[in-house]
Amino acid sequence: MSTLIPLKHSDSAQQREQLHEAIPATGSLISGGYSVHDVNIKNPDHGMFQMVYDYPYLSSSANHIFDISLGHRSGSVATTLTTQNSKKNNIYSMYMQLLCGYDATGSVRELGYSSSMDDTSTKIDFPMFLNFSRLLVKDEIEKGSFRLQLGTGSMATLPPSAGSGPFDTNAGDSIIEIGDYAATATFNSTNSPAGEYATLTTGSADGPAVGTIFYQAGIVVLDVTQSLQHVTTPSACTGSWVSSSATGIPVLTDYGSACASSSIQVVANGLRRRIYNISFNNTTELQSTEYFCRVAHYQANYSNNPTYLSSSQIRVKGTGAAGSKKNIPFSYITTVNLHGPDNEVLAVAKLSEPIKKTPNNDLTLRVRLDY
Repeated sequence: MSTLIPLKHSDSAQQREQLHEAIPATGSLISGGYSVHDVNIKNPDHGMFQMVYDYPYLSSSANHIFDISLGHRSGSVATTLTTQNSKKNNIYSMYMQLLCGYDATGSVRELGYSSSMDDTSTKIDFPMFLNFSRLLVKDEIEKGSFRLQLGTGSMATLPPSAGSGPFDTNAGDSIIEIGDYAATATFNSTNSPAGEYATLTTGSADGPAVGTIFYQAGIVVLDVTQSLQHVTTPSACTGSWVSSSATGIPVLTDYGSACASSSIQVVANGLRRRIYNISFNNTTELQSTEYFCRVAHYQANYSNNPTYLSSSQIRVKGTGAAGSKKNIPFSYITTVNLHGPDNEVLAVAKLSEPIKKTPNNDLTLRVRLDY
């Protein structure tokens, strides 16, 4: 009754599944949908990034959605920094170490648009970082699902009036869409220490490159120099964003001036209040092992309950004497234990209902462990 049934290697199978969940973050949530403006925005005292919540951040039910920050590539030829110089350089260096790693000489790689981190042809001088919460991303962002819609029209007010949304609908607003359109299930840009990544483009897979998305890290690097134009008062992040005649997409000609002369939080406000919508699918990866516990017709027909025996005789209801053919032994299986090499219990599985076991049947119980 207490004999263990051995499991062979062929009695187990491995399985891998990916579960996806749609995550929308609307502009009204991010950019002023509360009666008291920006109560869901937290600006830490150090001023190195801005935190966005789905509810007023002092509420116990608030969930952290993402952070916005700004970096500066110290080797760029952009406008000389005049505000938060070391912080912008340090943020750039930190993200590059995390996302790009080091080259053969031990130097930190600099982020560009190529599928190779060692390509130095195109670099992002003033990247804006959207660092999404692990609560939303789970294990990774699903490839091909990321979309970011940005308004390119003029702003009614900064900050916009409470509850009115981020854009002035009477000022000729237009919206551009940025996404990882070219990403596929066989995506092979994996030479980053943070995992797989893809280039973000505007409108389609053939659109101009405007940033990079890192799927496992849940980080979006946006090159606003290539995606938006900011024509007036850069230090206050007000004014209009218009299309460039050369490319047909918005290009921010004095973005370098804005990033150089404005604090990180001011630049973050300028971007955040023009976000119309963010959407992507997250991914939860389940690793499973299935064990097929086979019980032969001659096994598990007796109970481990001590009341099953009386004076060493099986107590089975029937019309004949104990042990006669009319009193066939049987039991009810309710639990399956998985034991280790030293017979220690490693896992316990409970059946939804007891299963009757007699010498006239055999069973295969499938036990699945998810991790």
